[in-house]
Amino acid sequence: MKKEPITLPVLSDTMETGHLARWLKAVGDPVKKGDVLAEVESDKAMMEVEAFEDGYLAGPLAQAGTDIPVRAVIGYIVDSPPDSAASEPPPAHPEPVAEPAPAPEAAPRPADAPEPSAPASPAPRPSGHRAAPAHRDSRAGVSPYARGLANELDVDLANVKPGPDGVIRAAQVIAAAMQGPSPDLDAGPAWHYKLLTPMHRAVAENMIATLSTPTFRVSSQLSIDTLHQAAKEARQSLSLLLARALALSVHEHPRFNEVYTPAALVVRERVDVGIAVDVPGGLVTPVIRDAAGRPVAELAEDWRILKDKVNKQRLVPEDYSGATVYLSNLGLFDVVSSFEAIVPLGAAAILAVGAAHGGIASFTLSCDHRVVYGADAARLMQTLADLLATPGDWL
Repeated sequence: MKKEPITLPVLSDTMETGHLARWLKAVGDPVKKGDVLAEVESDKAMMEVEAFEDGYLAGPLAQAGTDIPVRAVIGYIVDSPPDSAASEPPPAHPEPVAEPAPAPEAAPRPADAPEPSAPASPAPRPSGHRAAPAHRDSRAGVSPYARGLANELDVDLANVKPGPDGVIRAAQVIAAAMQGPSPDLDAGPAWHYKLLTPMHRAVAENMIATLSTPTFRVSSQLSIDTLHQAAKEARQSLSLLLARALALSVHEHPRFNEVYTPAALVVRERVDVGIAVDVPGGLVTPVIRDAAGRPVAELAEDWRILKDKVNKQRLVPEDYSGATVYLSNLGLFDVVSSFEAIVPLGAAAILAVGAAHGGIASFTLSCDHRVVYGADAARLMQTLADLLATPGDWL
């Protein structure tokens, strides 16, 4: 019998595990290529796992309601009806089909300290008052080199999150060391764990990854009344028009469309604007492509489709990946007069917009100082101010 594995897909570049929400097919059900087999919650949205060929769904199936490493086998497709697969229990530890990424070059693994390949048993989830995290068995679930590195860097392995294969390796130890020490929870009131959702974990890890970005900020108080009135008359989203104005400003000052890499500055050929959107449990940044070069009517239709996907939790990676500049608009919250945003990886700047008072709103541009400088930011903000005052010229 031909037996092809179904693996948990990688749905974003920050995703290490996915939450298998539910199976939509049962063991023994016939399936056609493209049929939806299961739903998986990633760090950005709810995604569908589709059949890659015709056949029958066979077990053992991974347990619904559990977190599973990416690329792990969650079930099988066979070419004839399975006989006893329905009685097979779900695997306790889904089997990865690809090796995890090696440790970074900054921490090479000695030749005499091979990494173990067997995944560790999952640590128990603490609960209750003044619960203490269970310490990991030092004999399993940690590579020899990672254990030595943790000792050298004074990292408590009990507080280190394993990699996608369930094993703590050098990369996880280094990441834990960069995050700094954990607080002494027992010094305060009674407490219990609240596990992070995939989205919350991804947001936290993305923010940690930006710690090495040297950032400066430039703020301006700009009139937004004319743009607001134009948005009403054109029946367009104010956030979309702000994104359009930002894109046109970046087009005039193309250094803001570059991004720093250790090898060189990378110059992008169009302006793609990521717009921060509030969703339950976190945020997503759907991207408006070529926001400076396409008509507003086209951008508006794209934005309508993206917002519909956000509401239905049906974004796919190409919907929220690859922005060259970002916009975060909290102007809907009247109490937010101004705020600062963190420059995401892959961009040189993000524009934060506060609520308007008396027709004036606070605009704060956070910039990567490796790419642009203060005078560059001042010139971009002047261009933005001119565009906000004359929306009829670019709508």
